[in-house]
Amino acid sequence: MSINTPVPDYELEDTIELTTADQVRAISDPLRTTILGLLHERAATVTELATAVKRPKSTVAHHVKVLADAGILRVVRTRRVRAIEERFYGRAARMFYVGLGRSGPDGVPLPPDFNDFEVAAKESTPAYDAGQLRSFIRHARIPEERAAEFWQQVDRLIHSFDQLPRTGDTTYGFTVGLYPILDYPTLPPPQDD
Repeated sequence: MSINTPVPDYELEDTIELTTADQVRAISDPLRTTILGLLHERAATVTELATAVKRPKSTVAHHVKVLADAGILRVVRTRRVRAIEERFYGRAARMFYVGLGRSGPDGVPLPPDFNDFEVAAKESTPAYDAGQLRSFIRHARIPEERAAEFWQQVDRLIHSFDQLPRTGDTTYGFTVGLYPILDYPTLPPPQDD
């Protein structure tokens, strides 16, 4: 893939808010999140996805159907191979998020989203063991408005990472988070001398 080729190789929305329990459940399966990750690179057929994840084609077809039925995947192009029309699937958006209201339009609470940090911890263990994990954790006592501004900057960085050309030999994980810590210690106000 050339450096100027857009990633992925099909049109998609920038972000989509997940508003139904079926959508949230659809992205909470580890195999389905892997499929979504692969489709960040380019559109792919069920056969290509099954080869990549080393799972039976029928298993992958089921998971692709769940994602497509939830509106998270869609057919982005087709091609005729002998008498069969082969479908290439792509993501509906670069990024999916569960709304902070955590309930659907009907007021029914959505199931919790999967914990990205738990996934990252499992994925990053071999890199940690090999001395190849790069990570930082920082804490800052800031107002909610500043946290929102900072997250907008992080969001731009995430989108930049998503659009990098897939030309390397190694896949890298990139995990970020911003979360309140209600019981973090704070220093008392300084004493006037």
